[in-house]
Amino acid sequence: MQNIRNIAIIAHVDHGKTTLVDKILYFTNQFRENENAGELILDNNDLERERGITIVSKNVSVKYKDVKINIIDTPGHADFGGEVERVLKMADGVVLLVDAFEGPMPQTRFVTGKALGLGIKPIVVVNKVDKENCRPEEVYENVFDLFFNLGATEEQLDFPVLYGSSKQGWMSTDWKKPTTDFTDLLDAILEHIPAPKISEGTLQMQVTSLDYSTFVGRIAIGRVARGVIKENQPVSLVKRDGKIVKSRVKELQVFEGLGRIKVSEVYAGDICAVVGIDGFEIGDTIADFENPEQLEVMHIDEPTMNMLFTINNSPFFGKEGKFVTSRHIYDRLQKELEKNLALRVVPTESPDAWLVYGRGILHLSVLIETMRREGYELQVGQPQVIVKEIDGVKCEPIEELVVDVPAEVSGKVIELVTQRKGELLIMESKGEMQHLEFSIPSRGIIGLRNNVLTATAGEAVMAHRLKGYEPWKGTIPGRLAGVLISLDTGSTTAYSIDKLQDRGRFFVDPGVDIYEGQILGEHIRDNDLTINITKGKQLTNMRASGSDDNTRIAPAIKFSLEECMEYIQADEYIEVTPQSMRLRKIYLSEGDRKINAKKFQ
Repeated sequence: MQNIRNIAIIAHVDHGKTTLVDKILYFTNQFRENENAGELILDNNDLERERGITIVSKNVSVKYKDVKINIIDTPGHADFGGEVERVLKMADGVVLLVDAFEGPMPQTRFVTGKALGLGIKPIVVVNKVDKENCRPEEVYENVFDLFFNLGATEEQLDFPVLYGSSKQGWMSTDWKKPTTDFTDLLDAILEHIPAPKISEGTLQMQVTSLDYSTFVGRIAIGRVARGVIKENQPVSLVKRDGKIVKSRVKELQVFEGLGRIKVSEVYAGDICAVVGIDGFEIGDTIADFENPEQLEVMHIDEPTMNMLFTINNSPFFGKEGKFVTSRHIYDRLQKELEKNLALRVVPTESPDAWLVYGRGILHLSVLIETMRREGYELQVGQPQVIVKEIDGVKCEPIEELVVDVPAEVSGKVIELVTQRKGELLIMESKGEMQHLEFSIPSRGIIGLRNNVLTATAGEAVMAHRLKGYEPWKGTIPGRLAGVLISLDTGSTTAYSIDKLQDRGRFFVDPGVDIYEGQILGEHIRDNDLTINITKGKQLTNMRASGSDDNTRIAPAIKFSLEECMEYIQADEYIEVTPQSMRLRKIYLSEGDRKINAKKFQ
């Protein structure tokens, strides 16, 4: 039996989790001398690298002083909270990272609450102490208060704390005395995090995540809770609803470094990957063949938002994507449900549209972006929050919003948030920044980020997390300006765009193909305006000196997918294809829009 420690690394977004794992991998010599693995090694898919965030939790393992340490890197956004919740089931201890300047943020509170609730022992790391204006002692006090407020036990409150900088590669028990490496952190893990408790009995292992290989199919990953699992062993798969399916283990792998190695048996306490079991889902239990016993089924927080996904029926359908039919989209959504626990897909009255429920705008936009890159064409509608009726009262999700802004623009931010039914709870200064905390309906957060960044010249840092459900707060103003809609199908001309620039700001460049009913820009007034920007200049063979002025066109506004999702209204769709994103009206012709206008009021 080898000595094992299982730890998860949890923190608010951008507090340095993945960087910490990188440095531990380098420190424990996981790479050859001449091998440069780069930074953020675990953020290995394109989307994660582009956005600079972790979306899917990953496992690695390192050897230190003859002890195997399984490390689980987790995402920081509340939208991927489903990932964090299930992964904590595999850990016996957590390393909680907190930024030495920002202190505990909403997401820190969310993940810490989950870990303390499971009775896991924490080690606190105050990271980024090399930052200017950092305040490690104050942050340590804040973390202690946070633990206390979350109802931590005496043992959990007696947590060890380390200070350091992941980027510079050192950790120490005193931030004024920098060391040169990670010895202090790894020693603290061995000393304070308990080895897995091993209870005697028959096999029990809960599937907490899954991997896919084109060679062997789906692979179940989880921690062996009790007993021993062996290669070629017959087992029972206990489903979430208690149904039992007999199966057999074809191959076992344990984590080593960044990869996995094949083994013949795995003992309780270690994390392993099981090949050969069909039809499993996350949360199922792999148990003894003859007398299977189920482990407690994990509970994942409910989704808070839904969006309509439908096939692309615009005039340009099928030009760019490989998968365009409703069958393709439905199969892809079903496949996503297997590994994305916080997602739900509900059919609608129309056979080619589905309501997809998720944890937030980011959660859904990552799914749409992934599908788009895989070659799917689809259309999505406006995100809607999920309204519940509690004791006969209509209730909606309320979020806790934290904004850090320069003091001179804090007034604008407060004004924007209160217009959207937000209430200011805390206002305090942090160095040169003003720290604001609000309670705001989820509906109010949709579309807020853009406005806040514009008002603060891009300097605001926003974070939010779900707090609970409260009675409906009333109407929230939507988009104030109307849009410019195309009257005709064709190619845009610089001449027309130039002549119509005083009508609003455009989202399209000259020389782009457009269709009737596509949204081309934002109108300066609050009503929609139908325009034709496919007309060219009438050419004659008369030459007039000076009348052919060069056109001067303001550059088109380019939206990211999240910005599109926050921008559109109830009567609009986003058309998403592998090469482009277009905004459009649901009803393309003006006559249809007038007939159906009452539906969206």
